[in-house]
Amino acid sequence: MENLKNRDNYDAPTLLLKDSSNDELFCYLEQIVKIQETEYALLTPVDTPVTLFKINEKDEPVLIEKIEKNEQILKNADAVLQEHDLSLIRSAVTLTVSGELEEPFYDDLEEDEINKDESETYELLVNFNVLNDEYGLYVPLDPFFIVGKIVKNGALLIEDEEFDRVQPLIESELEKNSF
Repeated sequence: MENLKNRDNYDAPTLLLKDSSNDELFCYLEQIVKIQETEYALLTPVDTPVTLFKINEKDEPVLIEKIEKNEQILKNADAVLQEHDLSLIRSAVTLTVSGELEEPFYDDLEEDEINKDESETYELLVNFNVLNDEYGLYVPLDPFFIVGKIVKNGALLIEDEEFDRVQPLIESELEKNSF
């Protein structure tokens, strides 16, 4: 379950997270929280998480929350990323970008930031067109944490009602252990 992976001088155990659709996401294991004999994992993706937005000329970009894995929008995004030796991965929980995001590439990030209710900030990684519409893949600037339940072969994504039930317990446990 716990392989050791070194990326950007970051040593942490890694594991495979699966969601209810059996989609997978390779994650760093940041912390384990035990609640009522069950171990939950606080995870971060190994690859860079990205968020897809539709870009309107007049308004703020609009978050696209659900998209089918084989839609043309994602094919165009992948083609643009491949020009930078990057790949779009359609994984559990989020889209991710695999490959080396070199410093010059980060320097080229547009200063276009999206502030959604002042709590989430994103920076544009690439933009592209599909027919007459413009889209962008944005990198979240805040840490991207995922909660999973530890199982024999990795972790299972905590979703919906179970997440709503477990989240406050995990937060409470993390607060107790931070002192």
